[in-house]
Amino acid sequence: MQVLVRDNNVDQALRVLKKKMQREGVFREMKMRSAYEKPSEKRAREKAEAVRRTRKLARKKLQREGLLPSPKRVARTR
Repeated sequence: MQVLVRDNNVDQALRVLKKKMQREGVFREMKMRSAYEKPSEKRAREKAEAVRRTRKLARKKLQREGLLPSPKRVARTR
């Protein structure tokens, strides 16, 4: 993974790196590997993740077809 530092702005480069690592799932992987996970717990977690993914895809499909309202966008203020 590579991040460019522009104008010696290390803080911004660090933020970009953290965002990339979050998107890739590096932090989640590190947290999972920090302790042993029993095979039964692993199966339960993977099944729950699959259910979550399936529900999310179904929800998005219904939103595209207009059967569900789209989520309301929150305006950010800085």
